[in-house]
Amino acid sequence: MRVTGWRAWLVCGIFVFAAGVAQAQTMPSMADEGHGYVAAVADAAFGSASSQSYGVEGGYTFSPGLQVFIEAGRVNNVASSAFFTAAQTIAGGLGQTESNVGFSAKQPAGFGDAGVRYLAPVYSTRLQPYAQAGIGLARVTNDARFRINGTDVTGSLAQYGVQLGTDLSGHFTRPLLALGVGVTYPVWSRVIVDLHYRYGRIFAPDQGINMNRAGIGLGVSF
Repeated sequence: MRVTGWRAWLVCGIFVFAAGVAQAQTMPSMADEGHGYVAAVADAAFGSASSQSYGVEGGYTFSPGLQVFIEAGRVNNVASSAFFTAAQTIAGGLGQTESNVGFSAKQPAGFGDAGVRYLAPVYSTRLQPYAQAGIGLARVTNDARFRINGTDVTGSLAQYGVQLGTDLSGHFTRPLLALGVGVTYPVWSRVIVDLHYRYGRIFAPDQGINMNRAGIGLGVSF
């Protein structure tokens, strides 16, 4: 997938920030054993569809430079091209007999995963680069809606001779692979900012769904 526009600037900004050098560290590093964090996260989500994501995460350093982490959140839309095409086909069929047909096709997803985060060694800096990998589950809702003359007729499509299949209705829960990179920075006392990129792969029944997120977290270390 090609990343362009503001998304490219955001991803580049993360790595530029990670490469910067700040003042000497005056507090214990999260890479030291016994330190952890909790944070709230807000992201821009992109892939076949663009939307927003939000969630919470936390971690604890069980060995110098290694943390276990857990995260949970929601992406407003992870709709694949296949899902959009299927909805468009239904709308096209309705358009053969009805006028002014419209549709929307979204797949909101709730997710949770856990894994291991590697904290890269740093010296004389308060920046903490990291990479992480985890596995979990994602629950995806198929939300395809159809309108005729501005009226939502999704619940009454049978009268137009249409029956939505499981590819456009209901929901499913599937395994999730989650990878990520980022950098944290203590902005004040124990308050930390986390700039990051996350990649998720939802192993959906017919076609896998890619879930890209880039954004910021705000939390506290302990």
